Amino acid sequence: MDLSINGQTRTLSDAAVDPAMPLLWALRDVLNMTGTKFGCGVAACGACTVLVDGQAVRSCVMPLASVAGKQVRTIEALGSADKPHALQTAWVAHQVPQCGYCQSGMLMAAAALLAKNANPSDADIDAAITNICRCGTYPRIRDAIKSAATALRARP
Repeated sequence: MDLSINGQTRTLSDAAVDPAMPLLWALRDVLNMTGTKFGCGVAACGACTVLVDGQAVRSCVMPLASVAGKQVRTIEALGSADKPHALQTAWVAHQVPQCGYCQSGMLMAAAALLAKNANPSDADIDAAITNICRCGTYPRIRDAIKSAATALRARP
């Protein structure tokens, strides 16, 4: 099975995967891309959020067969140490992470939001970011998303 992950075609052997396998396990166990986290396994918490054709999806319940021919983007492709995404910069500036476990999924959900809405309100953020943060940093998350939105709008 061929998948497009972070702009690259990745071939997964039929012996290693089943079309019904959740995308999360293919990313983590087959491709060793461990930035996407396992949280609940029932699409409730959002720790496993990745983008599929620009849409935030919960990879723990997304069968591989349903992402064939689509673009998958994980936290590994959001930014880099040399060139962090505006969200990553804002996350640090607003001290969003505490335990950090939910952060990769939270960042990917926020990236999907900002790709569609360059100036989200609190209500827009609350509607789009349904991920669960056990540390309860939601006010900081909202502030960071707004800061990142401002930074992205200022870029040429």
